[in-house]
Amino acid sequence: MTHIPAGSAPSGRWRLEITPELAGWVYTGLRVVELGDEPVEFATGPEEMLVVPLAGACEVVADGVRLELAGRRSVFEGVTDFAYLPIEASVRLAGEGRIALPAARATRRLPVRYGPADGVPVETRGGGAATRRVNNFCAPEAFECDRLMAVEVITPGGNWSSYPPHKHDTPGGHEAVLEEIYYFEGGPGYQRVYSSPGNPIDVLAQVGSGDVVLVPYGYHGPSMASPGYDLYYLNVLAGPGEQRSMAFSDDPRHAWIRESWNR
Repeated sequence: MTHIPAGSAPSGRWRLEITPELAGWVYTGLRVVELGDEPVEFATGPEEMLVVPLAGACEVVADGVRLELAGRRSVFEGVTDFAYLPIEASVRLAGEGRIALPAARATRRLPVRYGPADGVPVETRGGGAATRRVNNFCAPEAFECDRLMAVEVITPGGNWSSYPPHKHDTPGGHEAVLEEIYYFEGGPGYQRVYSSPGNPIDVLAQVGSGDVVLVPYGYHGPSMASPGYDLYYLNVLAGPGEQRSMAFSDDPRHAWIRESWNR
């Protein structure tokens, strides 16, 4: 199961629940919840998590620490503040809106922390019709976790992102081995995943709000936003490396495209 259409993986209060067991891998997970009249209470167990408002705001209480997340009206209206939840924590979420919880199986217990919106590094990446905005709120150099990494990408209508196609499935060399989740809002758009050496996979999925594409291996990209429709995705990544890294290798047939942006 690589393409998970919206509404096809609920569990209890979770509108979406992707565990490593469901994905068929080891580390990476994601939950999405709609908060309203009733709070949500849960335990993180062996997973470290982030609390990321997609639309709305919430209060987070974990390990006796209370945090207020101002959030945002939608994923297309700027960056959001967020919270970090350690492994083996009891958590209560209350508020109004749609909240994502990227997760990774971890072993090191870090403290509950607040990530301010004004501290999120934002960059414009790519060039021409492959220009997109990246919110690097939990990139390795931006925020400390044990294994978890997460970024947000906004692709303007008619543009491509996650391009040139790249992979991170080969240990050693210039890659970090990673499991990756794409969670989409907006669109419609399309997501491509295809085989890398020794890793057969073939996905071309139409995606929109609430859809997920799992990338266990292989070249992934482009993410294509249909003309007239901006496309958002949340990338959640984790892997076995001792150091958090998002290092990748481009498909050598298309690596020249990245080089052309620096000319």
